[in-house]
This record gives sequence, C-alpha cells and structure tokens, in this order.
Amino acid sequence: MYRICSLTLITVLAVTAGVYAESLWQADSKTSMFADKKAIKAGDILTVLIVESAASSSTASTDAKKDTKTEAGPGVGPLISNIPIVSYEGGDQLKASGGTSRTTKFTAKMTVTVKSINENGNFVIEGTRLVQTNQEKQEIKLTGTVRPQDIGPDNTVLSTAIADAKITHTGSGPIGSRQKEGIITKILRILF
Repeated sequence: MYRICSLTLITVLAVTAGVYAESLWQADSKTSMFADKKAIKAGDILTVLIVESAASSSTASTDAKKDTKTEAGPGVGPLISNIPIVSYEGGDQLKASGGTSRTTKFTAKMTVTVKSINENGNFVIEGTRLVQTNQEKQEIKLTGTVRPQDIGPDNTVLSTAIADAKITHTGSGPIGSRQKEGIITKILRILF
C-alpha cells in the first residue's frame, strides 16, 4: 500500500507542477525522424568538399647528327685534268633535352543549391562563395551534376563525384594585382 500511495503522490505532483513528457518526433515534421538530412529536392542545399589535385610532367630529348662529304672533280679531258679536285666535309649535330612538371592542389568546402532534378534523378547543382578580407576578394564558383547516392549521410559530396564539374577560383585586390606581370615584362617576354 505504501508503494501505491507514493506512486500516486508522484503522479499528482507531476501533473500539478505542469510536467508533461513529449515525444522527440513532432507530428508536423516534414521528414521522418529516421531519415537522413540529405538534399532531396530542388532548392535544398548540399555541402561540397572540394578536393582537387592534378599533376603532370613531360620530358623530351633530341640527339641528332648528320655528316656530309662531297667531292667534285674537273671532269674528263686532257686540258681539264690539271684542275684540282674540290672536296667539302661537314656535319651538323643537335642535342637538346627539356622537361616540365606541374602540380596543382585545391581544397575548399562550400555549400551549393540544388537547382533542378534531371529525369534520371540526378541533381543539377550551382553555388558561389565570395569572401572579402581587407580589399582582397576570393570567389569560388561551382556547377555540376550529382547522383543522390553519392551524397553522404551528413549531406556532403566530394567534388570528385560531381559530373560535368566546373570549378573556378578567382581572386582580386592589392595582393593579387602585385602577382601580375608589368607591361615592360610582358613586352620583353613577347620580343624574346
């Protein structure tokens, strides 16, 4: 009897104090509480992890040699036999080698918008990120197509999984303008 009274007393105190238990899932929620928070329709946002790297190298070498020897005589006849034989020897040699290598790495994280959904269910995405600090502007633009199955549970996709990806990164400002060639340097490069 003591247990029943204490349980009833706790229930009466909880109701009079205004304590009510509520569910974590709300009936007016637009998604299931078991579903991932992934982009599913036009207008949704998606986070792109830009991880691009490219490396290229090429080498070339040339080794060419040519020898030439020519002789010319006076011809046939008793009077011409006193003319000496003229000969020429020469050659050309060319040796050259060269190489070039380039490595590019670009890493960033940005959020894009699903602009439309293709007939096959793939998402057409587009986004721009502009950061300005001390008169320096850095702008990243990204467009492409993403398969829904490439989107992770945390609503991110790698840039390497984007089809027809167009990623541009431009910058302008005092520091960027110092990196450009001057007019005299451009003229000298054209002439030489």
